Amino acid sequence: MPLGVLTLHLHIPGCASLKEKRRRLKPLLVRLHREFNVSVAEIDHHDVWQSTVIACALISNENGHTKRSLQSVAKWVESRWPDVTLMEERIEII
Repeated sequence: MPLGVLTLHLHIPGCASLKEKRRRLKPLLVRLHREFNVSVAEIDHHDVWQSTVIACALISNENGHTKRSLQSVAKWVESRWPDVTLMEERIEII
């Protein structure tokens, strides 16, 4: 069973505090989990107000399905979540 990990580096414009960052990031993490059934967490830039790195993990029975699913997550964040700007994405299949 392949494990896929999508890493997204996001810019959150206009954040003036860590509290505001958490308030804007939390709904995104919850929505990604609910919409795509992926495990999701903030993994880096915890102390930076306007930047974050999140990871989404997915296990499926086929490499192609895993990759397509994670690509759709990245595309969704970029096009449907106006509160953040996608700076970089990386998919790893393990």
